[in-house]
Amino acid sequence: MADAKVIPFDEDRPRRRSSPARRVRVAPEAPLGPAAEPAAVEPLVEAVPEPAVPGEGWDRRIAGGLAFLRRRITGEYEVDDFGYDKELTDQVLMSLMRPLYDKYFRVEVKGIENIPKEGGALIVANHSGTLPLDGLMLQVAVHDQHPAQRHLRLLAADLVFMLPVVNELARKAGHTLACAEDAQRLLEAGELVGVMPEGFKGIGKPFGDRYKLQRFGRGGFVSTALRAGTPIVPCSIVGAEEIYPMIGNSKTLARLLGIPYFPITPTFPLLGPLGAVPLPTKWTIQFGEPIATDGYAAEAAEDPMLMFNLTDQVREQIQHTLYKLLVQRRSVFF
Repeated sequence: MADAKVIPFDEDRPRRRSSPARRVRVAPEAPLGPAAEPAAVEPLVEAVPEPAVPGEGWDRRIAGGLAFLRRRITGEYEVDDFGYDKELTDQVLMSLMRPLYDKYFRVEVKGIENIPKEGGALIVANHSGTLPLDGLMLQVAVHDQHPAQRHLRLLAADLVFMLPVVNELARKAGHTLACAEDAQRLLEAGELVGVMPEGFKGIGKPFGDRYKLQRFGRGGFVSTALRAGTPIVPCSIVGAEEIYPMIGNSKTLARLLGIPYFPITPTFPLLGPLGAVPLPTKWTIQFGEPIATDGYAAEAAEDPMLMFNLTDQVREQIQHTLYKLLVQRRSVFF
């Protein structure tokens, strides 16, 4: 795939227009008395509204769409070393996810100001929902709600990159394998990196254990943040647990299919493909206060006790916020 600068097209440029006509109205002069001075004449300028050109908005959209297609066909677009395609993500992938985000799950975001305006940061969130829709909604939330419209680069499990179509889409959206080397490279490059340390233990837990955080692994994400000297931003997501209430797990089918679990919900597999439609729950995503890591010495990343303490601090902050959001919400669906 060729990497090149994006070629500008004339159709994308705004059309020049002549300046709008102006109508000048002169205020009447005041009457002159014996000692009166002539009143200053002040012109009053009224701008005549410019008539709208029918179909101009659609013309620009069509021209922009044709230019986009031409760049995709000719390969005149850029991707980074991880395969991230910013143009495709902004114009296509984000547009496909926004209806779920805005209309279906009606995501409410709190604490977006805790995400730095620039520079690297590691966002650590809980994981749930049987299917990883929470990661996608988190990506949209960061981009659409942050003043700088920052992009979140998620660290995903190796299973994601073994699936034919999902692999390519994940790379295009900026996600990469959940390994310390890739995460550190992204953080040192000033990127926002997202990680869900619960992994399959969180996303595949039974419905009875909802909103109870699972083990956060060995604290590898803390070590990565310490090496890069970037802050850790805890993130709590409420609403994803109920989209697919997992009441059972067929371990036999899971082994046959080579997947960590095979979920059984009230609607799946009983209703077939219709059972794969998530329930329209109301979501809340809250970003907590960042935990600084740049004050530690270089060898701190090798200190197991420090990593354990920081990991436990992040986990407790996420769990406490989850309980707080659950008490505040009125209903699962409203």
